[in-house]
Amino acid sequence: MNNNTTQSLTAIALQKFKKNLWGVFSFVFILILVLTSIFAYVLAPDKSENANQMHLSIHSKSPGFKVQILTIPLSQKQDNHFSDYFFGAANTVTEVPITSYSITNNKLIYIEYSDEPSLKMEKEISLSAFYDISTIKEVSNKYISTRTFYLGTDKYGRDLLGRMLIGSRVSISIGVVAVVISLIVGIFFGAIGGYFGGKTDALIMWIVNIIWSIPTLLLVIAITLALGKGFWQVFVAVGLTMWVEVARVVRGQVISVKEMQYVTAARALGFNDFRIIFNHILPNIMAPIIVISAANFASAILVESGLSFLGLGAQPPIPSWGSIIKDHYSYIILGKPYLAMVPGLAIMSLTLAFMMMGNALRDALDVKQ
Repeated sequence: MNNNTTQSLTAIALQKFKKNLWGVFSFVFILILVLTSIFAYVLAPDKSENANQMHLSIHSKSPGFKVQILTIPLSQKQDNHFSDYFFGAANTVTEVPITSYSITNNKLIYIEYSDEPSLKMEKEISLSAFYDISTIKEVSNKYISTRTFYLGTDKYGRDLLGRMLIGSRVSISIGVVAVVISLIVGIFFGAIGGYFGGKTDALIMWIVNIIWSIPTLLLVIAITLALGKGFWQVFVAVGLTMWVEVARVVRGQVISVKEMQYVTAARALGFNDFRIIFNHILPNIMAPIIVISAANFASAILVESGLSFLGLGAQPPIPSWGSIIKDHYSYIILGKPYLAMVPGLAIMSLTLAFMMMGNALRDALDVKQ
């Protein structure tokens, strides 16, 4: 006897998915990126909120750039809170890139970093400016360090790696929220229209066709302007434009299965319409919904990136991959294309991963194969 006959459909689909190399690779890549976004502040070199520590003297530096950093406390050192590992810490220090320093008469004398030799300035700071030290020699151990900017710095001298890590949260979040909103709205209207038919279906499809005819980005911009520019407003706007695709798929699936025997049996047992829809029909049409959700996830990331590029997405200083491209797209012709290419490649990789995983899910959930 074939083992597949004794296995559940879920187990069979899981086995088929595991055999798809690119699908599994995409799933692992997405999982790693999700974990990275959750623990972004743990991994980011810049632990400040939004990785927004600026060093204008070292702006637009190449990947792998190294420099000595002098850290000057602005206030009494505070203990780290558990929330700092997820939301960043308040900025309580000033970081100064330096080229050299010396210690003389209880004073730290340093030269600020500058690409122009004529602009290098020598400054001094006394022992009283530092905390938790008993002698000036301890300053070099506790408050001066050599930092490596693995992806270089942006045009404000911020660590690009830290900004990319924190910015991944926006892309992941927009995908999750937009897909959830599109599923809730799309499944409801699609199921109602497909099940009841008639004038109800005609009205719902009229609304769907109107929204479908409006360019997605234009509709998102209109909703964003109505709700206001901000973090959550963008999430809601993107979600409210993607439900039509879900509604059309759900409607078609409901129409195809609503006359099947198990639905007829449920009606004969006296179950009400909404119980039949949500307890009997929807669980049996989840396969195409899962596939379109993966595609919508990728689309939401692209739409948010476009909005951020236009200045309508997450507002500064919140980093997002789209806003990083916006800040540095002119550098492509100024000899430093990596500042725009790094977030561009990140968007492309994440979008491609979701599309490939969606294709793998489509093949795994296809009962005809």
